[in-house]
Amino acid sequence: MNDQPARTTNLAQEFLRSVEIMARLRAPGGCPWDRAQSFTSIRKHTIEEAYEVLDAIDRENWPDLLDELGDLLLQVLFYAEMAAEAGYFTLQAVLENLNAKLIRRHPHVFGDVDAANTPEGALANWEAIKRAEKLASTSTQPTASMLDAVPQSLPALLEAEKLAKKAASIGFDWPSADPVLLKVDEELAELRAAMAEGHAAHIEEELGDLFFSVANLARKLKHSPELALRASNRKFRSRFRQMEQSVAPGKPLESYSAAELETLWVQAKHREAIAHSNPV
Repeated sequence: MNDQPARTTNLAQEFLRSVEIMARLRAPGGCPWDRAQSFTSIRKHTIEEAYEVLDAIDRENWPDLLDELGDLLLQVLFYAEMAAEAGYFTLQAVLENLNAKLIRRHPHVFGDVDAANTPEGALANWEAIKRAEKLASTSTQPTASMLDAVPQSLPALLEAEKLAKKAASIGFDWPSADPVLLKVDEELAELRAAMAEGHAAHIEEELGDLFFSVANLARKLKHSPELALRASNRKFRSRFRQMEQSVAPGKPLESYSAAELETLWVQAKHREAIAHSNPV
């Protein structure tokens, strides 16, 4: 027996209930904190919730992912409710716009276009349609840049990756990872020169160039710089925790010399390598 109609009805009911709860929280007599929020004030929470979703996925903790996806959806409901209050648009308009976009940008699924037999082909098709939409948009100013589609509010590493991808979509790109690696070496040399010069602003500029080049290198190697750095952060946490656990009783970590701390770090790396070579 096909129970899809029942599942769809239940889903619609739960979604409508979430919308109604959000409206009640923002209504007179609702939650003082929710009523006091604005588009600007909850931006940081949106970023935090998105990263908590990533963290749950990284940990493969599916109950946590269930919870975090709900928190992320709450952000959408929050923005849509405030937009409706201000007369900008409604949640229904958001959904209608999304549905139309998904259908419009997947003509190989919903139309008769046969130009996307691979994930790469489907992505190229999406980007081509997106560019055409931008060009046809009456809201696009003649002096606007295609890079304007990349939000400046993104975390800097993610923004760098997306900027490079945008430029690469029209052919402004390195042919392979090798010349990007040379660019990283070049930027590192320029950073050393800036450090020798001792000018703080120049050092910051060269640091930024180095980060941008590394983000480009990650992209050419088909890795996300954001996810790669997150993995390194987890590794650092794990090794540092091992250092904390291996200190002598009554001797806090901060009382160790730099050389002793380095020894603890090397020991933590060694234990990690053994654990990875002999998984339980």
